[in-house]
Amino acid sequence: MNYLYLIIPVVVIFFAGIRIVRPTERGLIERLGKYHNFANPGFHWIIPIIDRLFLINITEQMIDAEPQEIITNDNLNASVDAQVYFRVKSDEESVKGSTYDVDRYKWQIVNLARTTLRNIIGTLTLKSANSERGRINTELLETLHKETKGWGIEIIRTELKQIDPPADVQETMNKVVKAENEKIAAIDSATAAETVADGVKRAKIKEAEGFKRAKILHAEGEAEAIKLVNEAADKYFIGNAQLLRKLEALETSLGNNAKIVVPTGTDLVNIIGEMAGIIPIERKPKDK
Repeated sequence: MNYLYLIIPVVVIFFAGIRIVRPTERGLIERLGKYHNFANPGFHWIIPIIDRLFLINITEQMIDAEPQEIITNDNLNASVDAQVYFRVKSDEESVKGSTYDVDRYKWQIVNLARTTLRNIIGTLTLKSANSERGRINTELLETLHKETKGWGIEIIRTELKQIDPPADVQETMNKVVKAENEKIAAIDSATAAETVADGVKRAKIKEAEGFKRAKILHAEGEAEAIKLVNEAADKYFIGNAQLLRKLEALETSLGNNAKIVVPTGTDLVNIIGEMAGIIPIERKPKDK
């Protein structure tokens, strides 16, 4: 029974000193207020009351720099907010540095980020600050990395959440953007209308050219027909011009009531035919 009084306190002390370090953490063990040893993931036992274990998160973390009013180079109050992503390095010296070399490193990172943003954006106009977010992020990252290098902390990236102008300036900017968009839309509409009109114009020109070409082809056809007629006349009526002239002269004479002397015993038809140059009709002898 006396042994139980000794065993029970020992068991209680043993279980009271058990500590488990997870893979996402690293531990610093202090003995009587002095650093004693480094605790990697796994099982650890410390002396209750005498030893203390401080766990440090080594996963990637994010802190918000919180919105602040910054006066830009063109004297406008911009509301600026940013996020900083970081982690404590997992080696022993880095974990010790994040605990012993800096007081509340998260609070320090936030204030350093806010001060750096004021220095950077204060040299820029509001328009350039919005258009150069990449450069601002890069400068902020470089500054934080340099200043926190001795803290055992790695700054992974920084992100600007917002760079908002005052409400009245934002309203004016919205109106400008709206007017610009309306202008672009009007230009596009006018361009489309001009394109349609140009298409109609080209269609009418094509139609007129087609009509002109049809007229030309028709005239050329008529000219060709006349040419063929002339060629046929030259071919088939050569030598008959005098005959045609005699017929015209006879027609004129008869039209002017000219007198024709007909010899005795000659048929009138043959007389007219001779005057016109036509072969006389042979007269059949009368049956006796």
